[in-house]
Amino acid sequence: MSYIDGFILAVPKANKDKFIQHAKTAGAVFMEWGAVRVFECWEDDVPDGKITDFRRAVQATGDEAVVFSWIEWPDKATRDAGMEKMKTTMKSDPRLDPQTNPMPFDRIRVVFGGFAPVVALEA
Repeated sequence: MSYIDGFILAVPKANKDKFIQHAKTAGAVFMEWGAVRVFECWEDDVPDGKITDFRRAVQATGDEAVVFSWIEWPDKATRDAGMEKMKTTMKSDPRLDPQTNPMPFDRIRVVFGGFAPVVALEA
């Protein structure tokens, strides 16, 4: 069964193009490491909730967009190996090094987690 890493983050709207380029670069690395699919989704219809919502989850300001992302891996073992590679190569691989490829968002406000699918419906 596949394994999913999910992310919610706030990106300054002025950094949309920088974010897209950053996401393409990082996504290509994840694909090299075994990811099946990588999705980066820019907010389009993200309503404010009465108790909680996506914007509150990442403390997005009015000049920031919410991004909803996920990486699909073939299984948890491949994901764990890929994430371990990320930890060990972040400084040595210029594609992931924050000094040469800075994240165009506040990484402290990223919400993320790993998920085991329990229902998968496909056309």
